[in-house]
Amino acid sequence: MTDNRIRSIAIVGGGTAGWMTASALSKVLGRDYAKITLIESDAIGTVGVGEATIPQINIFNRMLGIDENDFVRRTKGSFKLGIQFVDWGRKGHTYFHPFGKYGVDMEGVSFHAYWQRLYQSGLAPWIDEYSIQAKAAECGKFMRPIDAGNSPLSQISYAFHFDAGLYALFLREYAEAAGVVRHEGKITRIVQHGENGFVEAVELEDGSRIEADLFIDCSGFHGLLIEGALQSGYVDWSRYLPANRAMAVPCAGKEDITPYTRSTARDAGWQWRIPLQHRIGNGYVYCSDFTSDEAVYDTLLANLDGEPLAEPRIIKFTTGHRKKYWVKNCVAIGLASGFMEPLESTSIWMIQSGIARLLSNFPDRSFNPVDIERYNRVITTETEEIRDFLILHYKATERSDTPFWNYCRTMEIPERLAEKIAVFENSGRCFRENEELFNDTSWFAVMTGQLMKPRTFDPVAQLLSLEETQSRLKQIQTAVTNSADYMPKHRDFIRDNCAA
Repeated sequence: MTDNRIRSIAIVGGGTAGWMTASALSKVLGRDYAKITLIESDAIGTVGVGEATIPQINIFNRMLGIDENDFVRRTKGSFKLGIQFVDWGRKGHTYFHPFGKYGVDMEGVSFHAYWQRLYQSGLAPWIDEYSIQAKAAECGKFMRPIDAGNSPLSQISYAFHFDAGLYALFLREYAEAAGVVRHEGKITRIVQHGENGFVEAVELEDGSRIEADLFIDCSGFHGLLIEGALQSGYVDWSRYLPANRAMAVPCAGKEDITPYTRSTARDAGWQWRIPLQHRIGNGYVYCSDFTSDEAVYDTLLANLDGEPLAEPRIIKFTTGHRKKYWVKNCVAIGLASGFMEPLESTSIWMIQSGIARLLSNFPDRSFNPVDIERYNRVITTETEEIRDFLILHYKATERSDTPFWNYCRTMEIPERLAEKIAVFENSGRCFRENEELFNDTSWFAVMTGQLMKPRTFDPVAQLLSLEETQSRLKQIQTAVTNSADYMPKHRDFIRDNCAA
């Protein structure tokens, strides 16, 4: 048998996507499998505002074998227990989307069903009382899970906020130590094979030429290879997710670092707040059809916790994805593959998922079309499922006070999402489809948080008597409250373990 393995890999672009890819490939493939080169230019900036994550990033960190305290310290990060949503369902209303489960399932029946039965009868408090993440976030508490048996303290689920620029530098150091070679320079020409159109090499401004068997496009929105050379095409989702710009600005931080991301609905979109050790990241995601850059500028600066640390900058985008993420010998990862607005902090996950699925479908130099087609199908399905979850936030609202919100409330939505909404509105049931990213707890949190009211509750929740259900939920509530009381303040945990 001939050795037809990939001998050389060129990653075009640095930033979060490029250096995550370089770190993962160097860790999994090792030094001897293939030469890995990353090409980036200091003259080309990165978007660099994807500073909030979801718990799956812990899988990536463990795979790399990095020390978590060192990682948080070096990126001036903080911990995240979920997302607080302000003014989304209606003005003046706030809810929390926590990581981790609510309560515990009982007798094979979802906890959500038991809670709905009591809540609809006025016999239970709001759902946050049964989530260790929600209660800890409310109190500004954080700790990592410990071995405490059935206690909620054993089941704390969390992610991170961090400085995206520092994260890229952290991973660059990791990848270069593992053998990745960084090549500084701006690409001026992409060389393709005359017959099959495969990318053969990229030529740089200084005249150098870098050849590779496999190219990974991490060049950002431009998609230098996947679109510029290979013309993959783009699927536009603006009719579902109309926001097309973000204005971002950091501001001075506060001593009390909240352990969650905040998303506040505004007249033509929403504003993020991401607390780090040294500053707070802020941005207004909006649709330019419904407001002006000047109005967004004024609103953003009027709603900061402290003095702005830079001039706000605008990032333009179109929600959607490449028609094909993998074309010939080029795979697009990160913003080069598409973009869904940062509402549920999925951008870094999509990088992570793209890398993981590339490794599980890793090609040889024959680039079998079957592997490529499967990769494109799986990533497309995953992207559509995330899209539907994001659309839910806009569609399920009572707001009609601005043209933007009136459009979102009345817009047509994908059939799969319409079915999910119909099922919940009938019986309060929600399901995780196959291996989709967001589980039933996430769907339940947003559906209830956005003020959707089911007609009734799941009938199997009557498996336990009303008295028994009340007793068990009270025990869970008490355990959650006591566990949150036990936890240290978020700022104290950072000070004692991972202060920058």
